[in-house]
Amino acid sequence: MRITRASVAAVTVLLIIGYVGPSSLPGTLAVAQATIATSNVAVGPQYDTTHVYVAPGDFDTFVASLVATFGGTTSKKGVFTVTPTPSKTMSQLVLTPVGTISVFGFETPIPYPFGAERTGYFVTDMDSAIRAARATGADILVSRFPDPIGLDAVIQWPGGVNTQIYWHTVAPSYAPLQSIPENRVYVSSYAVGAFVRSFRAFSHGEVISDEAHAPGVEIGRPTDTYHRIRLQSKFGKVTVLITDGHLPYPYGREMTGYEVADLSETLSKAKAAGVSVIVSPYKADNRNAAMVQFPGGYVAEVHSAVRK
Repeated sequence: MRITRASVAAVTVLLIIGYVGPSSLPGTLAVAQATIATSNVAVGPQYDTTHVYVAPGDFDTFVASLVATFGGTTSKKGVFTVTPTPSKTMSQLVLTPVGTISVFGFETPIPYPFGAERTGYFVTDMDSAIRAARATGADILVSRFPDPIGLDAVIQWPGGVNTQIYWHTVAPSYAPLQSIPENRVYVSSYAVGAFVRSFRAFSHGEVISDEAHAPGVEIGRPTDTYHRIRLQSKFGKVTVLITDGHLPYPYGREMTGYEVADLSETLSKAKAAGVSVIVSPYKADNRNAAMVQFPGGYVAEVHSAVRK
C-alpha cells in the first residue's frame, strides 16, 4: 500500500482532533465536543468589553447615559492610536455592574476592519490566543500589533463574527460583575455548526441550552419560532440566534444583552438619560426584555429575570 503525504496529513488530523458523534442536546444542531488541545486564555468576563463606536460629538453624552442607566464608573478619557495604521480616536472605558464597554470616537477615518468587531476579549497571552484561534478554525484578520498599553489582534469566527483580543503589559484589576452580559450573535443555519464548534473549542465553553423552537418574539416575529443556543465560558455568555435573516429593525443590530435586577426601573433611568425604548417590554424564556437605543445610536437588549 502506498502512503502519500496527503494520507499522512489526514491521519495526523484525525489523531489530533478525533471523532465525536452527534450530541444528545434537544435542539436541531448536533454540537460536537471540542477535543482540540488548546490553552484556556480567558481571564474573566469583567475584562471582556463591548466595542461601541460613536461620533465624537456624541461621545460624552453616550458615556453619561450608560452610567446613568446601569451605574458604574469610567476611566479617564484620552485620545490614542489604537490601530496598527495611523488613526486617532477618543477612547474611554465604562465599567458598569452589568458589563464593560469600550467607547471609541474616531477623529480620523476608521481603518479597516476596525468598527466591525463586536467585543474585546482580554487574554492571558497573545501568542497562545492566536495559536488557539487558528487551531480551532478562526481566521486572523489583523495580526498582533502594539497599542499604548499592550498588544491586540482581530480574529474572525466562522460565520463572519469579528472579535478583538487584547493583552496588557500591566494586568488590570476589575471587580467581578453583578451579572454577566450576553454577546448576541446572529448567524445562519449554514454557519452555526462551524461557529459553535470553533468558539466552544477556543473558549473552553459549554452549551447551556439548545432550543430548536425558541419564541419568535425574541427576534421580532411573534408568530414564529427560531433556533437559539446559549453558551457560557470564562469569557462570559454568548447567545447564538440562528435565523433566515428576515429580521425587522432593530433585531440583529444589538451586540449585547444586559441583565438587570429590575427592567422597569432600568428603563425609567434610561429614559431620563435620553435613551429611547425601541422595542417595548415583552416576556419570553423566563425573562422580561426590551430593546433600547442610546444617544449616538448604540442598540442594546436589556432584560431581567421573571420573578416567581
